[in-house]
Amino acid sequence: MIAFVALLTLATFAGVVMAQTPAKPTTPAVTDKPSVSATEKPKTEGPKIEKKEAPKTIRVSGIVAGYESGKMIKVKGKDKEMTFDLTGDTSVKGDVKDGTQVTVMYKKEGDKMVATAITVVAEKKVEEKKPTPAPAEKKS
Repeated sequence: MIAFVALLTLATFAGVVMAQTPAKPTTPAVTDKPSVSATEKPKTEGPKIEKKEAPKTIRVSGIVAGYESGKMIKVKGKDKEMTFDLTGDTSVKGDVKDGTQVTVMYKKEGDKMVATAITVVAEKKVEEKKPTPAPAEKKS
């Protein structure tokens, strides 16, 4: 009999405890996929790939202070001398040699400056002025 009373008491308190647990919200559960109508195609989401910004290309002009084909070029600009690494992809237009005016397109890769294009700036030739012939005098 004592066991029966204990069991009945336990059942009574268990009912009270169960009644005090918070109820689940009645709002519909949010799913990961939005509902799609028959006319609307679902968007396929692939793995998100972080886009790395491409290194910005920078331009500098100056006079060649040193040049090793396929290795490096030193350019003396207005303010300072800069050294650029050359790669197999570096395009070179013109005959690069010390003292030549060049324009270097480069990008920063870590601590290095890598030239992407070198263009020799053509010197402007000053045309000699030819004396204009004086108008011929008319003989009368």
